[in-house]
Amino acid sequence: MPPGTKRVAGKVALVTGGGSGIGRATAARLAREGAAVIVTDIDHKAAKECTTESAAQGGQATAAHLDVADESQ
Repeated sequence: MPPGTKRVAGKVALVTGGGSGIGRATAARLAREGAAVIVTDIDHKAAKECTTESAAQGGQATAAHLDVADESQ
């Protein structure tokens, strides 16, 4: 399917490691496809940058600090 088909519109997606690399690209794609994305990363600043980029492209995203290695989180 071509980008921009809004095939996940109305869904919520949680992306871990969304501050860089594959996670960041995944978060951006999901936002472009219409999902409300929660971008988590151990580097909160990087996660926030991803949400800013997604918003600039018309997507909806929220950043949250998360260390998946810390069971208490």
